[in-house]
Amino acid sequence: MIDAKAKKFLEELLMTCGPSGFEFEQAKIYRDYLKPFAHDIRTDVLGNTIARLNPDAKFQFMLSGHYDEIGFQVVSIMPQGLISFRSVGGIDPLTLPGTGVEILTEKGHIPGVIGRKPIHLQTPDERKAVPKIEDLWIDIGAADQKAAAKLVQVGDPVAFARNFEMLSKTCVHSKSLDDKIGAFVIAEAFRQLSKRKIKVGVACVGTVQEELGLRGAITGAFGVNPDAAIAVDVGFATDVPGIKPELLGDIKLGGGAELQRNADNNPPLLNRILKAAAKHKIPYQMTTGHRATGGTDTAAIQMTRGGVATALISIPNRYMHTPAEICDLRDVESAVDLIVETIASLTGKETFIPGID
Repeated sequence: MIDAKAKKFLEELLMTCGPSGFEFEQAKIYRDYLKPFAHDIRTDVLGNTIARLNPDAKFQFMLSGHYDEIGFQVVSIMPQGLISFRSVGGIDPLTLPGTGVEILTEKGHIPGVIGRKPIHLQTPDERKAVPKIEDLWIDIGAADQKAAAKLVQVGDPVAFARNFEMLSKTCVHSKSLDDKIGAFVIAEAFRQLSKRKIKVGVACVGTVQEELGLRGAITGAFGVNPDAAIAVDVGFATDVPGIKPELLGDIKLGGGAELQRNADNNPPLLNRILKAAAKHKIPYQMTTGHRATGGTDTAAIQMTRGGVATALISIPNRYMHTPAEICDLRDVESAVDLIVETIASLTGKETFIPGID
């Protein structure tokens, strides 16, 4: 079970701001939380946090969850004191007008709001068109360019405004659940494993720059050199109107963590996870995923060095890549239990070779 201290850590992690390439706030909180449980902990040159149990064990198991978030970056300051910006990661421009943001500056967080011409002043064609980011701006309430330049610099990262809240006893709402919820899952699994006698080494890696091309997972996995790995990310909940279950599977909030059968998932490792689920009566939901391969840290880790046995565990998520994502803590607990019981079952002699192991 997730205790009160762990839930407080989740809230603190979700209340950080750090778009891809600027994950400083979440990295510090992650290090501070994991340090008491780790035999070794460090942050690498990209910003990945790597906490380890049994670092000298022959068999090493890697856990990965990215704690970067989508966001923006200041491009220029206009004469009116308004700020032009670009996206960092995949963002739907339809969700942006009127959205609160925080610009991360040397002087601290500067609040702002994304602006657009009012609907009353738009032409009929403009009302029908999807807004372009270059036609939007950030308003920080500055009187002019000079006033804005005293607060903001070109290149400053911009995050969605912090907004953590519990919508029910189990449903959490926040920006950047993709994928701080996954980073939380592996941290909680690591904490629980630190209290158990395990026969393998475990590297818990909070990764960076996933939204820009799985960059942290590439370097993190190369450094850890694992024999097997589980990555935790968010997946698409299909229990809302407009998403066809026949295309993505019947995935609902609270139904358990999502497991996938596709090229990213090593069959012997997936079978090991399924056996742990059956033995310990852990709920889960099965799907093929929305693509045959790629899109998460799993694919990058799998292709590291001579190859790694990998599996992806996903937390069902509503409204992905918006400031209003929703996940269910029951699915989080399912994911933690699947990881803990799978790793606890290992002898360290497994090879995970398909068709043999």
